Amino acid sequence: MINITIYQNEQDEYTGFRMKGHAGYAEHGQDIVCAAVSVLVINTINSMESFTEDRFDHAIHKEKDVVSFELTSTPISDSAELLLRSLVLGLSGICREYGKKYLNIQFKRKQN
Repeated sequence: MINITIYQNEQDEYTGFRMKGHAGYAEHGQDIVCAAVSVLVINTINSMESFTEDRFDHAIHKEKDVVSFELTSTPISDSAELLLRSLVLGLSGICREYGKKYLNIQFKRKQN
């Protein structure tokens, strides 16, 4: 199962995420759930870098199956917020389509 934690600040803005694990929907190389989630996550990070001025930290640990991302600039730009809302929309759609057996999304509020 892929576990994704979406972080929000006290203003309900998305500020980052942490993804861990593999979906287990199909064999390695054939897992469309894992591929879809990975595309959304990596595209979000690349889009943040290309289309916003926001600063962020991110890490990809292939051996541990972990991807983390956190905005470090404040205030958060409208563009960054939109990109993260788009990520959540896409992940929620995958979760609805394939079920919580393969993808679990939780939201966590971080204190400023």
